[in-house]
Amino acid sequence: MKLYIKLETYLILICSIITFSATAQQDPEYTQYMYNTMAVNPAYAGSTGVLEATLLHRSQWVGISGAPETQSFSIHAPLRNEKVGLGFSVVNDKIGPSSELYVDGNFSYSLALGYEKRLAFGLKAGMRMLNIDWTKGRYYDPNDVLLNQNIDNQMKLAVGAGVYYYTDKWYLGFAIPSFIENDYYDDVQESINYDRLHYYFMGGYVFDLNPNLKFKPAFLVKAVSGAPLTADVSANFMIYEKFVIGASYRTDDSVSALAGFQISRSFYLGYAFDYTISELNKYNDGSHEIILKYQFNKNESKIKSPRFF
Repeated sequence: MKLYIKLETYLILICSIITFSATAQQDPEYTQYMYNTMAVNPAYAGSTGVLEATLLHRSQWVGISGAPETQSFSIHAPLRNEKVGLGFSVVNDKIGPSSELYVDGNFSYSLALGYEKRLAFGLKAGMRMLNIDWTKGRYYDPNDVLLNQNIDNQMKLAVGAGVYYYTDKWYLGFAIPSFIENDYYDDVQESINYDRLHYYFMGGYVFDLNPNLKFKPAFLVKAVSGAPLTADVSANFMIYEKFVIGASYRTDDSVSALAGFQISRSFYLGYAFDYTISELNKYNDGSHEIILKYQFNKNESKIKSPRFF
């Protein structure tokens, strides 16, 4: 077998197996999930009360060849009756020799339960397109049948659902991104494996500490069938409706610093840096994530999640 990596990559592989054997990355993960909610929960579509578009780029474990890299674009808005929200999202996720394209349509229907209180039900449906070029993997043996069977544009159906309850101060949500189990690339075993059902629980609350300072703790709990729970817990401050600064923690994985700036009434720019706290911290320079959000024709009179959501 021909080896394409140095000794240090053996060590990385060993550390990965120890740390991630039960929780190999299947779905893309986001540190700024609180600003990219529709990527997790389709019921969020239309909840801001305006047309909103989001661009995100994430480079994970910088310095490790073949580490995950993700780009995403989403756009959503309510219809005129404000009960129905529609959204569209595209995610490009790369890891090792594999790349996967997610294309989804999102639909939500919300019920008004009182003043500034809504309960939304969401559905998403779309396709996954998987490509794997084994020659870009850690190992390549021209005589190995499996490593010569590349996967080109393998199409897979995805159907998911979610529930999202929100007011002007807090929110709770639950979602299953896809009920259909399909093939995916396992970065730990370096092989094709069957996807497992993912369950997402989320929540957040905005405290008005004074007229110029808001504080928002938030969480995202991820459960995967047959694997331990993982959780992202964050705390962010918004100052003068312009500046955001905060920190987050992902269980047994990383701690993060977050910062953001409201460039204008419509544009928000955010950045997150993850510092790995697992054994992999010896072999990477952290993870970087940048997000740009745009809100069109903001109308403060409409019921919506505040900008801090």
